[in-house]
Amino acid sequence: MKKLIQFFLLLFFTGIYAQKVPVINKKEFSKDALSQKISSLQGKKISISEVLKKHEGRILIIDFWASWCQDCIRALPATKELKEANSEIDFIYFSLDRSYEQWKRGLEKYQINEQENYWFDEGWKNNFNNYIDLNWVPRFMVIDQTGKIARYYSIHPNDPEIQKTIDQLKNNLTKR
Repeated sequence: MKKLIQFFLLLFFTGIYAQKVPVINKKEFSKDALSQKISSLQGKKISISEVLKKHEGRILIIDFWASWCQDCIRALPATKELKEANSEIDFIYFSLDRSYEQWKRGLEKYQINEQENYWFDEGWKNNFNNYIDLNWVPRFMVIDQTGKIARYYSIHPNDPEIQKTIDQLKNNLTKR
């Protein structure tokens, strides 16, 4: 009986804390979301729109992560593999760390400080994260060559839908 109760408690708490898949699969960003400012490692404030413009014409993967998130850390090797398998696409990291110092230490500790990194210094709840229904990390998005959302929601870089989306975008490019 005790094991049965433990099992149901485990199911209950797993359900409560499980990542909720957004109901709506958005394809574009709102103006408010695009105007959201984030910080670069050098401390420069830049809008999401400006970040996306830097990658216009290229496929982009956004990795939402935090150095305190064990699932995020465990996903880093798979992210590296995805990046190596798709060297012609861009990857950026959006951090939800609680402080600049924590973020910077995490970048160095997990050896991603040489990558393109940004930090939501206004915290988790902001125009961009609210618009994309960010309720958990890690989270991955695929952005197409025009800055539109091609894959709205994945929780691991090994999600086959990520590679499928990348392949479709590559095929669309070669058909032009």
